[in-house]
Amino acid sequence: MNTTTQAGVVVRVMAARVLDAVLHRGRSLKGELATALPQLADVRDRALLEAICFTALRRRGAYNAALAGWMTRPLGPRDGDLRALLLAGLAQLDGLELPPHAALSATVEAARTLGRPHQAGMVNALLRRAQREGVADGDPADAWPAWLQQQVRSDWPAQATEIFAATAQAAPLWLRVNRRLGSRDAYLAQLADVGIDAQAFEGLPDALCLAESVPMASLPGFAEGAVSVQDGSAQQVAGLFDLAPGARVLDACAAPGGKSAHLLEREPALALTALDVDARRLRQVTQTLERVGVQATLQAADASSLDAWWDGTPFDAVLLDAPCSATGIVRRQPDVLLHRRPEDITALTALQARLLEAAWAVLKPGGTLVYATCSLLADENARQVDAFLARHADVQSDDPGTAFGHASGVGRQRLTGEGGMDGFFYARLRKAAD
Repeated sequence: MNTTTQAGVVVRVMAARVLDAVLHRGRSLKGELATALPQLADVRDRALLEAICFTALRRRGAYNAALAGWMTRPLGPRDGDLRALLLAGLAQLDGLELPPHAALSATVEAARTLGRPHQAGMVNALLRRAQREGVADGDPADAWPAWLQQQVRSDWPAQATEIFAATAQAAPLWLRVNRRLGSRDAYLAQLADVGIDAQAFEGLPDALCLAESVPMASLPGFAEGAVSVQDGSAQQVAGLFDLAPGARVLDACAAPGGKSAHLLEREPALALTALDVDARRLRQVTQTLERVGVQATLQAADASSLDAWWDGTPFDAVLLDAPCSATGIVRRQPDVLLHRRPEDITALTALQARLLEAAWAVLKPGGTLVYATCSLLADENARQVDAFLARHADVQSDDPGTAFGHASGVGRQRLTGEGGMDGFFYARLRKAAD
């Protein structure tokens, strides 16, 4: 076996192990990839591993249906790694459309490496059938647990079919150009110079969307902070603020730091406090801000426990990008559909309500609170904000406008895939002046 072939087998083995952990042991895809990717020296192998895992998870409903129809006997509970390897094989032939010979031979050899030489023939036969017959698309909604699928249909009956279809697709790569270091048009020209095709969008002054995803290391000036990866819907959050130099701003749930960085790129003289309950994730914020060349005050604390962090001086503006179900970013985190439970929504909505109360308490009269989530669910979004308005007489809602999506209560909801962006909710609330 030559070096290239051996590397290909290693990638397939790692894909099977990552998928097995995510599908059958409740592990996080992001966490498993964080462990696996550094073990691959070649950036192309790392990209392939990610692509196989994401495609297998997004299309797992169709792949499971195909395997069930083709196999005379279903796999047993001890066959998790074999099932994961088959999904990885189908992802290569179906979603990624890799050259069949390379995909087949490496995947079959991976079965042997996984200690399943007796099933290598079965793997070969099933993948060759997939090559001949293809895999039926199926219904993308089948990837969603029934209770969550029903919630989306209830909240968005006219758009549910499009939502499910969009979440089964790969997300495009969005970039945020650091306006402190250069204009978007100048960076667009730099990308063209290195053969990277990108598109600018009206209403997103710092955003570029790439036709095809590329490694971050290949982006001109990435290490120097000239550009960051951030979805267009997340970039829209900064446009909800009108902040003067020196304004006191709180990012209440800041990690990994993209929105804090964007606000500071737009106005470096802000007095911004970035708060996060997880000290480890707060280190990501530090790295994010350092790379783009901006500064903030960072604190590890629970934003809802004011005694633990607040000095009593009110903020001119607060961003609450609240913890949520992440149903708007399923195409980027397909394992969300495997791990989410109904009781999670109950716990999350209670947490969101506590965070809203705390954010309002630290906001000065006349100040602005932006509440945002990457959720599609009304319980976390429109109904959450409606309940907050019912509790407070000093709230003035301010419609963000049609550029932010569908009217949803006093806020706006972008649905997954609209404008190529992730699903996101926005509400802008102003505190009545004394």
